Amino acid sequence: MECLHLADDGAIPNNPRLPALLWRGALPPGAGPEAAESLFARHGWPPAWRNGIHPWQHFHADAHEALAIVRGTARVQLGGARGPVVDLAAGDVVALPAGVGHCRLAGSADLLVVGAYPGDAAPSTSREAPDSAAHVRAVAAVAATPDPPCEPVHGARWPQRAV
Repeated sequence: MECLHLADDGAIPNNPRLPALLWRGALPPGAGPEAAESLFARHGWPPAWRNGIHPWQHFHADAHEALAIVRGTARVQLGGARGPVVDLAAGDVVALPAGVGHCRLAGSADLLVVGAYPGDAAPSTSREAPDSAAHVRAVAAVAATPDPPCEPVHGARWPQRAV
């Protein structure tokens, strides 16, 4: 598992407490969407959708999100316009704590992603904060979002960001 610590960039709040998590090959080769949905559900992250990843910077200030790549590939930028770019392939899972920006820069034509949120979360989606007042509200919403009870792949405690 990789931990990606992403700082507030002034437009995307990211998360001051929790890193984004990335597992390479979390699902076996050839696993379909049902395998990802079952994995997430076992750890209290009910699957919410099957689709792709938006091609614009966005974040969920009020919910954590797990993304499983079940088919194809995607190049995704995390944390905002200056954040790291990761190449994801079938079997990879990325877990994004509340506030972490993400954007699909490229993807194969067959890309299929399963998304999940912990518990009964119903996230709102925000693009980059258009002004400082919106950014302040987004930072407050991230701070008010309770930490997830566990991460979605092994059910372990989510690692805390070093302060």
